[in-house]
Amino acid sequence: MHATVEHPAEHVEPKRIFLIVWGFLLALTGVEVLLAYQSLEIKVMLVLLMTLSIVKASLIIAYFMHLRYERRSLALVLMPAMVFVIAMLFVVFPDSLRLLWMSTQ
Repeated sequence: MHATVEHPAEHVEPKRIFLIVWGFLLALTGVEVLLAYQSLEIKVMLVLLMTLSIVKASLIIAYFMHLRYERRSLALVLMPAMVFVIAMLFVVFPDSLRLLWMSTQ
């Protein structure tokens, strides 16, 4: 006797949506590269680049890692971890600027 295992129906997303998301990721990367060549104040540049990176990471997580179709509880577990990591980046960042200023003097 063979036991049958019922699998929940997998969500099949058309390839078109992945191509659209890939296009947005490509465009956002292009904007980041263009920003790198602009002479903006360092704080403005970092805020813009960090914001674009968070948007890109969210798109990748949602579509290419398929978390868009997971239960809400999984996202609620992962979001505090992401906020914690970003907060830790901002805690360490001022020290990196101090090292930069020390090396230029």
